Amino acid sequence: MFWENHDPSSSCSRQYMSAIFYHGEEQKKLAELTFKQESEKRKVSTVVEPAKEFYNAEDYHQKYMLQKHPELMEFLELKRGPELVDNYVATRLNGYIAGYGTKEDFETEKNTLNLSEDAEQYILDNFKYTLKQY
Repeated sequence: MFWENHDPSSSCSRQYMSAIFYHGEEQKKLAELTFKQESEKRKVSTVVEPAKEFYNAEDYHQKYMLQKHPELMEFLELKRGPELVDNYVATRLNGYIAGYGTKEDFETEKNTLNLSEDAEQYILDNFKYTLKQY
């Protein structure tokens, strides 16, 4: 899933680099194995490193794609801040807005997200081009 959902060949600053941070030897071995497999298919800039202390990004980075839609944020009764970081629904919708997932995926999942009719319709109306049709 990691390799299929981003471009591991892009060269970015350390802040945005492609990385796998592992906890323990088993994760390290799996990361190195998949890294090797992926490297045989294409150029890979991803680094594999041990996990260290983790810091959340600043509020304005959290659920970045979702924050570009204040009307949807209002339907969800969400504001920028700590509650946005851990909000499962915000995480799922941010992914759909960014183009990850299909319309069928959203239709299947929407009832479990407890969205208002307004929020659901907003997503269907505004993201018909990012909800991929496979």
